[in-house]
Amino acid sequence: MPDTVISVENLYKSYLVGHQSAERERYSSLRDVVARNVRNLTRKTADLIYGRQIVQGDEVEEFWALNNVNFQVNQGDVVGIIGRNGAGKSTLLKILSRITEPTKGRISIRGRVSSLLEVGTGFHPELTGRENIYLNGAILGMTRSEIRKKFDEIVAFAEVDKFLDTPVKRYSSGMYVRLAFAVAAHLEPEILVVDEVLAVGDVQFQKKCIGKIDDVAKQGRTVLFVSHNMVAVRSLCSRAILLQDGIIINDAEVNEVADRYLRDGIEAGGLIEWNDPAKAPGDHSVKLKSIGIFCGGMEPGKVDIQKDFKINVEYWVLQENNRIIVSFHLHNSRGELVVTSGNMSSVSATYDPWAERPYPAGLYRTSCIYPGRLFNDGIYAVTVFINDGSVDRHHVLEREIVKFEIVDTGFMREEYQGPWLGSLRMKLPWSTEAVTVRPQSSRELASS
Repeated sequence: MPDTVISVENLYKSYLVGHQSAERERYSSLRDVVARNVRNLTRKTADLIYGRQIVQGDEVEEFWALNNVNFQVNQGDVVGIIGRNGAGKSTLLKILSRITEPTKGRISIRGRVSSLLEVGTGFHPELTGRENIYLNGAILGMTRSEIRKKFDEIVAFAEVDKFLDTPVKRYSSGMYVRLAFAVAAHLEPEILVVDEVLAVGDVQFQKKCIGKIDDVAKQGRTVLFVSHNMVAVRSLCSRAILLQDGIIINDAEVNEVADRYLRDGIEAGGLIEWNDPAKAPGDHSVKLKSIGIFCGGMEPGKVDIQKDFKINVEYWVLQENNRIIVSFHLHNSRGELVVTSGNMSSVSATYDPWAERPYPAGLYRTSCIYPGRLFNDGIYAVTVFINDGSVDRHHVLEREIVKFEIVDTGFMREEYQGPWLGSLRMKLPWSTEAVTVRPQSSRELASS
């Protein structure tokens, strides 16, 4: 019988979320402002006295991030946890890592847990890289001699030897994540918990991390792996858990769950919208308003394989920016990147003057048209990036935020005699010419 190292029973987690009331949008007299502030102060004082969470805002709403979650993980299992943004994945990992307490439920964990949840978790910004390595090892319960044996290996993996005695607050986000992952993976915990922070690193380092996670799994240690990258999830994990709105909707073999996740995403109808900038993805400078896929004559979320289709993204610019670049990455159902496109003049087929000029505050729409007869039929997902042209810093980075299905309506199937392998299915120029029309002997053929 395999040993159970993680057991989760009837797990619930709720948060109190504050909202500004509609009356703030209307003209208020001084008396209204004073009365509202007195009410807020009274409520916050009562929350402080009774040990409740203090929430900013005039109205308080209870939000359930996890709702009756139950599962078990055995020693040596590599389990992928997948779901759309806001499904509860990171909340679950924070509870398993003992960073956040559950509202209700029971969790049993056997073994040391090392977590890599987000950039900077577990690091003290004022300490150097060297000091943070020893600090994290001590937190895991390792002795100084045990850490010293792994020290050179950690530094070599993270490639930060030149900055080892520099406070980590001066590290770039890429350096931060390289060191954090190296520490988490090399200090030999029984359970490794990895959230999708590897997106900060470059492609080569991501491959390096995936290889290290695979090595950890082969050593018989337990891994919980959160990612939107279905290629990584399918290659590393034998089992996956699909979360939706804080509820487990599928817990099974990884390919079955990954296929369910990809197909469920189409139910959004190829369009996602946010009406309130405060709740929309983005940073203090740029927020998403909507992203959608449009193909004439087709139902929402569907694209005719023969027809052009358009991806629109609308976004609020909250403060003037010198430059804004929008790009889309399209992934197929296996999570493989199929095509990347952006509105920069160097990669766009048409000139977009806004890619070269400052953006005053306001609402903008950027579009890209993809030609028909380019993609094969199947399910595709869109990742949207909005940045200022820099490589490792984004205003908006939403992975596989919206999905759509390209459908062969029949005409192309007759033309190509059935579905083709691969992601692209385009008409390319082919030709044949007769090099000679005179029959040749075998000796002549060999010498030609």
